[in-house]
Amino acid sequence: MAVAFLGTGRAADPPANPNGAATTNASPELAKLKAQLDEQQKLIEQLRTALEAQQKILEQVTASRRMMPNLGEVASTTPTLPSAPTAAPPSPRVPAPAQAESAAPLQIQIGDTTIMPVGFMDATAVWRDKNAGSGIGSNFGSVPFNNVTAGKLGEFRFSPQNSRLGFRVDGNWKGAHFIGYNEFDFLGTSGSNNLGVTNGAFVPRLRLFWIDVRKDQWEILGGQSWSMLTPNRKGISALPGDIFFSQVVDVNYMIGLPWTRQPGVRFLYHPTNQVTLGVSLENPNQYIGGSAGGPAIVLPAALTALAGTQLDNSSNVLVTPNVHPDIIAKIAFDPNSKVHVEIAGIERTFKDWNPATNQYSTKAAGGGAINANFEVVKNFRLITNNYWSDGGGRYIFGQAPDVVVRANGSISPIHAGGTVDGFEAVVNKNTLLYSYYGGLYVGRNVAVDANGTNLVGYGFRGSANSQNRNVQELTFGLNQTLWKDAKYGALNFMAQYEYLFRRPWFVAANTPKATHDNTVYLNLRYTLPGGAPAIK
Repeated sequence: MAVAFLGTGRAADPPANPNGAATTNASPELAKLKAQLDEQQKLIEQLRTALEAQQKILEQVTASRRMMPNLGEVASTTPTLPSAPTAAPPSPRVPAPAQAESAAPLQIQIGDTTIMPVGFMDATAVWRDKNAGSGIGSNFGSVPFNNVTAGKLGEFRFSPQNSRLGFRVDGNWKGAHFIGYNEFDFLGTSGSNNLGVTNGAFVPRLRLFWIDVRKDQWEILGGQSWSMLTPNRKGISALPGDIFFSQVVDVNYMIGLPWTRQPGVRFLYHPTNQVTLGVSLENPNQYIGGSAGGPAIVLPAALTALAGTQLDNSSNVLVTPNVHPDIIAKIAFDPNSKVHVEIAGIERTFKDWNPATNQYSTKAAGGGAINANFEVVKNFRLITNNYWSDGGGRYIFGQAPDVVVRANGSISPIHAGGTVDGFEAVVNKNTLLYSYYGGLYVGRNVAVDANGTNLVGYGFRGSANSQNRNVQELTFGLNQTLWKDAKYGALNFMAQYEYLFRRPWFVAANTPKATHDNTVYLNLRYTLPGGAPAIK
């Protein structure tokens, strides 16, 4: 370019010629130089355009690295408010420079498939002012009364049981994107009492094990996942970071929250980037109470054998007969990153057989939920989850029975519903504050036994004080990121205070009408580094 401009200078100053002949001879030479300048100007514009394009690519790469999932948005934990971009179909492949591909630490790349370990290590301390004997998870429905020994003693313990390990596999196949997800913790049932004597031999427990395949607007998932009835933070995604199970340390989460993790298959359709529709077929179970401290019904005297055989009273595992899978439908709206609204419904069918009369009884039941979360101001999100059912108590962490049985063997569903409402706020990018209210209501359902005098069912006069009318919880806490590095992971300190209150349907004379407890959790968590790769 410098040589060209110098040449232009020489051509502009030809030797003086009083006759003007030199000027005439120089005209073709000037035209040629002008043409060269025009070509060089075009080349400069092309170089400028290419430079701008490269700058945009660099900015996109930097942004994509910033937008990788926050540390901890795997293995069922979200220590910071998750971003909520609208769900979009897998984007087509776009050629890009090799520098645009940036694998996270611990990822193993095999062809077009990425394998990434997920998980964290927890050291949890929990203190309660009543000895519920429930480990690090709250037995919401069985808080001891003050007039019994357990209500006069507190409890304290350390535990690593909430630590989780697993892996995630991402890949592409014939235009479809697939995700395989596995996760387990150490809250399994131990068969030995040496946990507190000679060693903490905690047993692994399968939490999640599923595969999801999506192509264009269609998606299918099979395996053990969070139930589709569990509230979502966005879309109808099965990924833990997209599920709402609160931010609490309590491994049993919140009273009033509908959730379970169970086998099933779901089918999703994405008509637009803002709307998702889904239908799920999930594992059924005819439940009459007794799980995780939940209350149980009283059966008619002639039909007590139905417990543990035809009806699950938490004494046996997967032995109850079932008519068909539980059918769950959901539609989710995500108009933008600040709003998520969803409507869900469930249909269930119960059936038993009365051996005394050789008669069958079949009863359909169901429920519905309306859930939402809104970012009302930056980094401050309001949350509401509301569930009501007629025979769907099992889905509220088993804290309400599904049905009662009358003297003739006929089935009658129990009304049960719950709510979890509150807020989540991020302060200074490293501190998450939250507070929730949770509530459960279990309706009375009473029948007269065959002798015409004794009452059976749930909530009748004279029933045990374990048959709760309502259970309520108020909790608040924080999650403080102490240290975080994309290569080495993150260290978080977590604290939670929980006030739990329960009131039964019937209280005997001269006994407490209700009970409550106070619980404090402290937790130190190291999270593995890494982030899921972008969907291609």
